[in-house]
Amino acid sequence: MRVDEAYVRTGASVRSSVGFRRVSDCLFCGIAEGEVPAAVVLQTDEVVAFLDVRPVFKGHVLLVPRRHVVTLPDLPAELRDPFLEGGQRLATAMVEGLGAQGSFVAMNNTVSQSVAHLHLHVVPRTKGDGLRWFFWPRTRYADGEAEDYAERLRGALATG
Repeated sequence: MRVDEAYVRTGASVRSSVGFRRVSDCLFCGIAEGEVPAAVVLQTDEVVAFLDVRPVFKGHVLLVPRRHVVTLPDLPAELRDPFLEGGQRLATAMVEGLGAQGSFVAMNNTVSQSVAHLHLHVVPRTKGDGLRWFFWPRTRYADGEAEDYAERLRGALATG
């Protein structure tokens, strides 16, 4: 399965190594399990964050629960705090690790959800960066550039 696939086929549920329910052919479950390569910036027992392969701005991160959850209303109570804490840490890392002035934090539920696995977008922002409403072009990383951004964010997360 390619990392930049923008869909997920419905698959059979399986038990992961950490005991969470997952879907066998879900792209984000594969990333959370380490089976699909990604520039991972944060890992806990409950969540994983990695760089979006088609970022709005460089440093754009996706935070996902390790457990296969499709939408925010499906998120179990025991994952709410770890998920929100991960989002807070990533928003802080945008400023401390990338020098952004702030961040844009958002998620889709079903409509415009390109992968049917709950994911929180955390995007670095600066005044005048051109982001207007929800219509923005996507960019790509040059060879080796994604790892530089991932390392900077990991460094900020390690000190926070």
